[in-house]
This record gives sequence, C-alpha cells and structure tokens, in this order.
Amino acid sequence: MQQLSGLSTQRGASVTSIVLIIIVLGIAAKLIIAIVPAQIGDYQLSKTLSAQLKESNKNNETAKQFVERVNKQLSINGDYDTKAEDVFTFTDKKTGQLAIHKEYAVTNTFFGNVDIVNRFEGDIEMAAAE
Repeated sequence: MQQLSGLSTQRGASVTSIVLIIIVLGIAAKLIIAIVPAQIGDYQLSKTLSAQLKESNKNNETAKQFVERVNKQLSINGDYDTKAEDVFTFTDKKTGQLAIHKEYAVTNTFFGNVDIVNRFEGDIEMAAAE
C-alpha cells in the first residue's frame, strides 16, 4: 500500500491559535485603555503646573497663592478630583523662586481585583517652567 504522502500540510491558523490571538489582543487593548489616559493626564497636569509656576514666580506670589492658583486652574480644566495639595510638595518656597516636586499615583482596574498603578514623579523648577 502506498502511504498517504500526498496529504498537504495545514495552512493558516487553527481555532486554538485564533482564540489565543483574540485573548492576547484583548489583554493588550485593556492595558492600553488603562495606561494611555493616565499618561496623557500626567502630561496635561505637568504643563498646567509648569505654566502656573512660571506665572506665580513672575508675579512674586507666595506658595499659598500658587496652590490657590493651581486649584483654580484645575477647576477651570474640569479636573474636580485633583487637589494641588495631593499632587505636589514644595522644594523651594521662596517668593518668586517657587519650585515643586510632583508625586502621585493613578489606579485603574485591570481585571477583577487586579489593578494597574501608574506612578508619576518629577521636579518642576523655575528654570524648567520658563
């Protein structure tokens, strides 16, 4: 008898590999949805803090006035959940030479009780704000 050597090899993906690809793509999409908005929010917050710091130092405002200015701007931007006191601390409180250290975290639910924590940290000084 002749062996079945004429059978063609499988072409394309099996059902199992298609299901695995769909699962991997779903997890990747969920990760992107959890991480990208936090990164964009941090970028916007950093720009806001930098602009407000520059304006406060130009006007020789105190640390308290700077905090009030930032809270007012956050309210104008529609970011009602963020308070200036929770996002940064002062590294220099001299009037006209204010500098801050931004440090905060954003937590998003990934699946069930698994969370993704995005931590943001960095210094914003008078020279960087100009």
